[in-house]
Amino acid sequence: MEKLKIVPCHIGIIMDGNGRWAEKRNLPRIFGHKEGIEAVRRTVKAANKYNIKYLTLYSFSTENWKRPKEEIEFLFSLMEKKLREEGENLHKNNVRVRFIGRIQELPPNLIEIIDYVEILTKRNTGLNLIFAINYGGRTEIIDGIKEIIKSGHSEKEINEELLSKFLYLPDVPDPDLIIRTSGEKRISNFLLWQSAYSEFYFTKVLWPDFDEKEFLKALLDYQRRKRKFGAI
Repeated sequence: MEKLKIVPCHIGIIMDGNGRWAEKRNLPRIFGHKEGIEAVRRTVKAANKYNIKYLTLYSFSTENWKRPKEEIEFLFSLMEKKLREEGENLHKNNVRVRFIGRIQELPPNLIEIIDYVEILTKRNTGLNLIFAINYGGRTEIIDGIKEIIKSGHSEKEINEELLSKFLYLPDVPDPDLIIRTSGEKRISNFLLWQSAYSEFYFTKVLWPDFDEKEFLKALLDYQRRKRKFGAI
């Protein structure tokens, strides 16, 4: 079997297929979201095992507000519950938990646990686990531009480097690899600015079925690629 020699520093994952996973089993969609949490747990464990420094999980997009109200409320309740349950464990494992998106627009109880877990794990030096909640790539760019204007920068000062400094987590390197599950082949407004030169890996596996074996397949595929960044 091929040995893993090169690993990406930052991996972003578009976790797609929870609803289809449930529908294939004639179950309500919420069961897919519950199983999706188990896939998150497996993936975080695998990222730690393979020494990934940053892992960004697309958890709820700015477009997901179009879903039924009951499903949205369940998702937020599930996020809150799991963050309360897993926060201490992640802390013990030296994981730093961070969040990107318009967090201030989320339910107060969810904001409370988000703030708590961020503060609790802030000094940890292991895996940076980043949840994109109420996140959109276009929204992030717009928010960054607004902050530049507020800061009083002149038009001549505006360039790629400056805008990057005003994005949600400017200290986090751009993703080397973006994985999307469920067979769909689109970026869906995820890390638009940061993914300009990312490698993409698409798998037909639905997110609740994603495990260490599938994660390793993506890593092995990544190490076979030659990244050029516009060069020859």
